[in-house]
Amino acid sequence: MPVSLQWLDLRLTRAEADSGLQSRATTSADQSKCLGRKVMSESLHYQSLMSVAKQLRLKELSARALTEHMLARIDALDGKLLSYATVTPELARAQAERAEEEIRAGRYRGVLHGVPVAIKDLCYTAGIRTMGGLKVRQHFVPEFDATVVRKLEEAGAVLLGKLNLTEGALSAYNPEFPIPKNPWGKELWAGVSSSGSGVAVAAGLCFAAIGTDTGGSIRYPAMANGVTGLKPTYGRVSRHGVLALAESLDHVGPMARSVADAVALYNGIAGYDENDQTSLNLEDSQIAQPAAMNLTGLRLGLDADWFSHGTDPGLLASLEQAIDVFTALGMECVPVEMPREGPMDYRNLWLPLTGYEAYRAHRETFPAREADYGGYLANVLRMGMMMTEEEYAAAAEQRSEFSARFEAALSEVDAVICPSGGMVFAVNAHAQQGDAEAMKEVVKHFQGQFTIPADLAGTPTLSLPCGFNDQQQPYVMQLMGSKFAEA
Repeated sequence: MPVSLQWLDLRLTRAEADSGLQSRATTSADQSKCLGRKVMSESLHYQSLMSVAKQLRLKELSARALTEHMLARIDALDGKLLSYATVTPELARAQAERAEEEIRAGRYRGVLHGVPVAIKDLCYTAGIRTMGGLKVRQHFVPEFDATVVRKLEEAGAVLLGKLNLTEGALSAYNPEFPIPKNPWGKELWAGVSSSGSGVAVAAGLCFAAIGTDTGGSIRYPAMANGVTGLKPTYGRVSRHGVLALAESLDHVGPMARSVADAVALYNGIAGYDENDQTSLNLEDSQIAQPAAMNLTGLRLGLDADWFSHGTDPGLLASLEQAIDVFTALGMECVPVEMPREGPMDYRNLWLPLTGYEAYRAHRETFPAREADYGGYLANVLRMGMMMTEEEYAAAAEQRSEFSARFEAALSEVDAVICPSGGMVFAVNAHAQQGDAEAMKEVVKHFQGQFTIPADLAGTPTLSLPCGFNDQQQPYVMQLMGSKFAEA
């Protein structure tokens, strides 16, 4: 379902935005011809990645005109939404021109060829700044591309730009960096840390985006912005050239507006990478595109007491409706018993692991440049700096014990259903840019029992929109599976 930009002060209805953007994107007669009447009759930017990919392959759509359309839309709307940290128009136009020439010559690379996408500003881009939401890296320009960026280029994708995020991919923003605005309401939380990725996908500012997830940072923005997010099995997608938060917990994955679109982006970036020592050297990391809607033979794990505790009643009703749909499609519902730790139990296990590893990722600049850090990240880095190796080893042992219990529950079924981290909520900038005390107003809404476990265990998850509340705010569910279950 296309996202409707609802803010009263945006002063652009979707129809007005579409009309103005399409006229700007088709300035030249050549571009108008390339777009074609069929495409012009629809909201081009809200079409699925798979739809525009097919039109590009069949030469019904011009990669250059499509890219101009998306750049014009970013120019018109992102001044309000603030999803992009850096827009790369020159690079995008060059990649689009090359893609169009190759497609016309019959050298079609695959489903991402000519498709405009964006990446979280945590991924290295050669010659283009990579800030990671950090003031200490505000002027950092890498000399090489992250593996995921290189793979996207090899697939022929068009890079529109790099997307904003929380400071260092933790939970709060540096006070000197912008906070992306949720397109469903400017007062609503946009998620962490891949907030720019969620906003850009939801608002039709790219066809898919790269996100990362250490404690829920694909799942929370998917939930807040009503999009699809895939957190793969740890090691399926290379972390080489991706700024680390906590190396043993960091996952890289796609965000899109459908499962098929997320699969397309995942397939473009997954696979073994010798430059990442945690990369999995498996024969086949690809996912087949969704086909028949017959789910007979698959087992859906249900722990109603677990997924209903603290869950918004409307979201709970939407989950129950989703269960009915899965059952009608042939899935067998099987009772499971998930680990019963609460949100703070998980956070108290996750945070020391994260702090210890994050300090080691930042020790070149922390504490030497502590004044350039926001209060929340600085607190976590300070905690990690003070931890001993013995304390970290004890936390790692506790992680292993929990992960074994969690994976045992997952192994009984094909997927377990639950919320994707809770329900979107109203929040203010002061809390999001504050220290640990200020951030309590944000963190209290986190349902970490639905996000942290899969990062601790390195297991895959899929977040899927499943409805709306009375205020037209999205409901999003999550399917969790055993390692490698995404394929």
